[in-house]
Order: sequence, then structure tokens, then C-alpha cells
Amino acid sequence: MRFSVDAHAIGCHLTGNEVYVRSLLDAFAAVDDNSEFVAYVATREAARAVPPGFLTRRVSRNPFLRLGSDLSRQLRRDRPDLIHVQYTAPLACPAPIVVSVHDVSFLEHPGFFPAARALQLRLTVGRTVARAARIVTVSEFSRRAIARVYGLDEEEIIVVPNAAATHFRPLPHTSATAWVWRQFGITPPFVLNVGDLQPRKNQVGLIRAFAEMIRAFPQLPHHLVLAGKEGWRGGAVRSEALESGLAERIHFLGFVSDEELLHLYNACEFFVFPSLYEGFGLPVIEAMACGRPVACSDGSAVAEVADGAAILFDAHSTAEITRAMLDLALDSELRARTGRLGLQRAAHFSWRRSAEKMLAVYHEVARPAERPLPVRRASFSVSN
Repeated sequence: MRFSVDAHAIGCHLTGNEVYVRSLLDAFAAVDDNSEFVAYVATREAARAVPPGFLTRRVSRNPFLRLGSDLSRQLRRDRPDLIHVQYTAPLACPAPIVVSVHDVSFLEHPGFFPAARALQLRLTVGRTVARAARIVTVSEFSRRAIARVYGLDEEEIIVVPNAAATHFRPLPHTSATAWVWRQFGITPPFVLNVGDLQPRKNQVGLIRAFAEMIRAFPQLPHHLVLAGKEGWRGGAVRSEALESGLAERIHFLGFVSDEELLHLYNACEFFVFPSLYEGFGLPVIEAMACGRPVACSDGSAVAEVADGAAILFDAHSTAEITRAMLDLALDSELRARTGRLGLQRAAHFSWRRSAEKMLAVYHEVARPAERPLPVRRASFSVSN
């Protein structure tokens, strides 16, 4: 069997999409010695991140070129049994499609996106879903949402969850805080958030809650650390920090490497994730895998992923975010208990198990006579 994967996200700082495809490829290498894998990458450096023994092909970083011609040309040359893409398949696709749709926020909450981007996703993802041999997503929440907006039966959508990469693990807190001080000049204790600066991630709400926390207990020495590259309307987050009166205690690190992220998770006193919409919420599991206490939103897929191992709050309520942060900042026993529960929860997720489940999907698609491939309509609807 020859399986091809659109891996253009590797090396492009596309955060969750990059982590997803890189982790799957690494896990495929660990569990499947019999299949041949072809990874379509956008840079020479990305090719070096693909597991040894996998074939790599270069495609353009420009999405119009990649989806309009490059991938189609490579697929005709390589003749794989399928192509696995995230969200969008090439226009002319000579191979069966497995598509991963992590969420449909672009349909349910288009205001989280630039108008042109929301329209592009609305058109291209709908077209890909209609043509796909199999649709994969990462949570039960996303499965229900995808079925609802595209008029599908939930059984047509397969859940293959994300997981924390194996390098996310507990480190001695003292050594991690010393490493972070040397690397970034940040002194403990600090509250950590990870995610691109954009409206959906709700860092503005987090900064407001942090300011309320410090106003309520001025003796608290905490800093707030935001790790993530600037996204659409990211400037509003920086403006909120300046207006908070606590700008000297709010740190913007931009995009961080895996090693830096490992130490940041382990050095933080607790992790806060106030996102307004997630198909999974990978940073929650990464922080838990490092043994850190987590407070996160109770909506979309985040509560499903946390499953009782985190302090939950309404992400639209500054007061609730503040209360959750104060509970963790003031109660060391609660921090310890929440950290233990998080470690146990993170262990429920494994890229190895997810890769095995994904490979089962691949084999179904590669042998359509054993299980006929569905034919779908391209229409969809959203009810607000």
C-alpha cells in the first residue's frame, strides 16, 4: 500500500495543523513497517522532519499553486492508494481522499475569521467533504458539528483524537523555572497560555481576568505569559495588555519551539485556556501531560477533552475566569490535585493508538470492495 499525506504545514508555524500531521507521520513510522508513505512538504527543512524511509515531494507554500496544480501533478506521478489532507483537497484529485476536519468554526462562528478566509473555507471544505472517501475529526463535539452543518449521519465521521507528543512530560519544576528565566527573563510564579493571538483564543478575556485577579489580591506576584504567534487581530491583545495597567507583568513570547514549550509548561504555576471554540484543544492535554494544573473553558470540545481533570469556567465571563485563576493561585492543594488528575487524563490519549486507528481508515479506503465508499452531496447549512 502507498499512502500519501499533504504535510505542507510542517515547518510553516501552522501550530495545531503542523503538530497534527507531524505527530501522525512519526507514529506511522513506529507502527507500520509494511506500507509506503509519501509526504508532500513545502520546504527542504520540512523534509528533514519527515521520518526516515518516507518519500518526500516538494509542493508550493502558495495554497493556490499547491491545491491548483502541484499536489495533483505529484499524485498523478506517485499513484498512491489515497491522499490524506487537512480541510482541503486539491482541485483535481486523482486519488481517493481522506480528509481531517478538526472543527467547523468557520461555519458556526465566521466572525472569528477574516471574511475572505471564512468564505474560502466555506467553499473548499464543503467541496472536499462531499468528495471524501472518509471524513475524520478529533472529538465527539466536532463529529456532531460536522454532521449537523453538512447534513451527514454521525456514523459517517470517524473520531481519531489528538494526543500530547511524547516529549511533553513532567520535569523538575525548579530546573524548568530556572531554564525559563535564562531563556526569557521571566521570574516565577507565572500563568501560562498557549495559542495564536486571535479572537477565537480569547486572550483579551484572559488579560482582563488576570488584571481582575491582581486587583482583588494585589499581593499576588504572578506574571502572565502568552506563547503564540500573532494572528488575525492579534494587535487587540497587545492593546489590552497596555490598557490593563499590568503591561510589565504580561509577556508576549511569539512562536516558541517544542523545547521552549516543554519548559514553559513545566515552569508555569498553572495553565489557562479560555478559548471560545475548539475542535479539540491540544494545549490542554500538553499541559496536563507535563503535570501542570489546568483551568479551561467549559464549551466546545475543551470540556470533553479535559473530562473533569481541569477547573472549568464560562469563557465569556471575566468573573468566572478570574475565580478559576484565583482558586488555583491561592490553593496549593487544589493545584496539586488538579495536576495529578491532568496527568491521568493525558494518559488516555496516545498518538500511537490514534495512528493505528487512522491506518485502519486508510486500509478501508484503499480496499473499497470490502466497504463501499460513500457518495455525498455538496450542500450544507448552518443554523445560528
